[in-house]
Amino acid sequence: MFKKKISLSFAIILMVAGIGISYFLMIKIGRKAPVEAVSDNAVMNCTYNLTRLGGYEFIRPLLFSEEECESQKLIPIKNELQSLISGYKNSGVITNASVYIRKLEQGEWISIGEGEQYYPGSLLKVPELITFMKMNERSPGLLDKKITYSTALNLPKQAIYVSKSIEVGKTYSIRELIYYMIAYSDNYATMLLNQQMDVNIFKKVFIDLGIPEPDLTKKDIPITAKNYSYFMRALFNASYLSIDDSEYCTELLSHSDFTGGMLNSLPRDIKVVHKFGEAGDGIDAHFNESGIIYINKSPYLITIMTKGKRNNDLPPIVSMISKKVFDMISST
Repeated sequence: MFKKKISLSFAIILMVAGIGISYFLMIKIGRKAPVEAVSDNAVMNCTYNLTRLGGYEFIRPLLFSEEECESQKLIPIKNELQSLISGYKNSGVITNASVYIRKLEQGEWISIGEGEQYYPGSLLKVPELITFMKMNERSPGLLDKKITYSTALNLPKQAIYVSKSIEVGKTYSIRELIYYMIAYSDNYATMLLNQQMDVNIFKKVFIDLGIPEPDLTKKDIPITAKNYSYFMRALFNASYLSIDDSEYCTELLSHSDFTGGMLNSLPRDIKVVHKFGEAGDGIDAHFNESGIIYINKSPYLITIMTKGKRNNDLPPIVSMISKKVFDMISST
């Protein structure tokens, strides 16, 4: 029995000594215990902002989940764009430019000139499109309603970039007028639609998406590049309209025939849904474009807004910014 006790005690001493020696060697050699991988956003303690749709008694549908922090992976793109924009500003070609980029599958984003506001011009045709889809939800069949363009309308401002327009004396369905408004950015079709649009629903679209309510008593509705991007995100996510209506709207935007801006520098086989807008005058010109670029099964949203003295100077700037972003994202 005495021998057994000695043997047991000796074994315990050897075990404790072994643990101590192992610990000493780990410190001496510099080995460390494995550390769980932590994402960049976790290190930055990034939080999320949730945008939910109100107006219901028991539910609050989720529209957007927004990371507060910009993506560290996209900072090289931001640095390149800031340098590019600074060059254009120093040369006097533009007075300002803002860019919002979001990788839609991953939720990574960056923003340049986030607080700067621009006159959206025809970009407002996208929330008007969404408004009519909401109106059609309440009154099914509304899009098939016929309207006759009986008397020529006078535009408050002549557009620089024009395409096809509706013709006086012809009758169109609201659905056809919407196509002219989006695909050809036809202001005559838009004016007819304005006469049919529920202004309260139009305002509510902004409010629901977390964008300041537009003051329709004023000539222009200034907006930031980041805020405008919510319209495109809502369509891509199908979080505001039904899935079928969201698909209809984005497919319609893929028919936009303006190629002088962000599409000008992109490969022709790339799918893009987009809308452009021009505003301002000969002293303070604005040109903006927002689109979703479908690349490598990882679509990204880009909204580019520019200010300058001449409208014709601005689309090439949008084209160069678009190309820079496309080249950098497609190479990753």
